[in-house]
Order: sequence, then C-alpha cells, then structure tokens
Amino acid sequence: MKRIAVIDDDVHIGDMLEEVLHKEGYHVLRAYSGTEAMSLLSSNSPDLILLDLMLPGLSGEAILPHIKDIPVIVVSAKIDVDHKVELLMNGASDYITKPFNPLELMARVKSHMRRYTALGSIAEKSNIIRIGGIELDKDAKQVKVEGELIKLTATEYGILQLLMENAGKVFSIDEIYEK
Repeated sequence: MKRIAVIDDDVHIGDMLEEVLHKEGYHVLRAYSGTEAMSLLSSNSPDLILLDLMLPGLSGEAILPHIKDIPVIVVSAKIDVDHKVELLMNGASDYITKPFNPLELMARVKSHMRRYTALGSIAEKSNIIRIGGIELDKDAKQVKVEGELIKLTATEYGILQLLMENAGKVFSIDEIYEK
C-alpha cells in the first residue's frame, strides 16, 4: 500500500485529507509541526508528501530542502507567484492553494504517484528530467537542449520545470501564474 505523509497543523484539513486518501487506498502518516515532520521523515519513507508551509516549529520551506527522492505537493494558503516558483525550483513537485477541491488534489496525487512509479527510482534520484532533446537538472538548476547549456532566468526555469514535470497537461497562462 502506498504511503502518503500529511504534514499540516490544521487538524480539520489533515483529517479531511486522511479520510479522502484512505478512501483511495493510501496509508496516511501524519505530522502536525515542522519538528514532528522531520522526526517522521527520519524514520519513514513515504511515497509522497503533502506539505503545508505555515507550520509551528520549522516551516514547510525549512523542511523542503531536507526531503530527497520523494515527490512533495505543497498545500498552502500562500498565493504569491514568485513564492510558488521558488518552491517549485527548490524541490516541490507541485503546489495547490488552499482552499482546494479534494477532487483536484486527488488527481494531482494520483498523477504524481503514476509519474514517480513510471520514472522509477533512478530517474527520480538523479533529479534529471528528460523530454525529447531537453534535459532539466533540478539539482544544478541547469537546462540543456541537445547537450548545449541554455541560460534561463529564474522565472523561465521555473515555468519550464513546471511544464516538464507535468508533461502532457495543458495549461492556460492563468494556471501557470497560479502555480
């Protein structure tokens, strides 16, 4: 059974997420603070993490750099586009804004679980995404096209990463700026 860590200090949101995830067949691990999350992640390796940013103790932003090889969907009330792009560039796999529709969240969870399973651990651990002749290295924050290094602004890189991580999905310009 796939395991998902829900890291959120709001008990009601956490309970709702746990209920929805259980109905879909996932095992749920819970943490209510940043410190508790670090402890949970040191002894467990979930298949996916739903991470709130505004946590007591350590913030979600402080936890994110410590998470390796696990897809992270940030679930937060913060709506600033630059902040979302920064999080996506610094390791988050996706971002959904509170309040959210549980159906949309489950679609994103399932999408990331499929992608993570399809890519396998080698591709995920290397943090390199390859589509056609484009190679995006998330660790080095570099993009190569046909082997040639391309210079991008932080915003261009963030948008390209978003698109490559969601290959095949159609976005409107409004959705890109929401992420």
